[in-house]
Amino acid sequence: MVLISDMLLIAGALGAGFYCYILSRRLRRFTDLEKGVGGAVAVLSVQVDELAQSLKSAQSAATGSVATLSDVSDRAEAAARRLELLVASLHDLPAAAPAAPPENPFFVRKPTDPEARQ
Repeated sequence: MVLISDMLLIAGALGAGFYCYILSRRLRRFTDLEKGVGGAVAVLSVQVDELAQSLKSAQSAATGSVATLSDVSDRAEAAARRLELLVASLHDLPAAAPAAPPENPFFVRKPTDPEARQ
């Protein structure tokens, strides 16, 4: 009986050892930096860093665009104020007399009289 229990105990220990060996190989492959999840995490980390840098550059470009747009908007408002003043000053001018209609509204290149041709 003792011999059978010892054999079962040895078989259980060998089975557990074999299971631990297989598990360690799988875990090593899982955390491999080139093929496993470790590689995926490393690639994602690099991509996050690149995204953060591009976000910073986009924010600085947007800040510059806002400043430029604000300046152009201020200049446009100033020009609009000047134009309104000019239009208001045109309303103060007296109305112009209507122009007299032309005597002969048609253009004639050669006169039709025979006397004028000679």
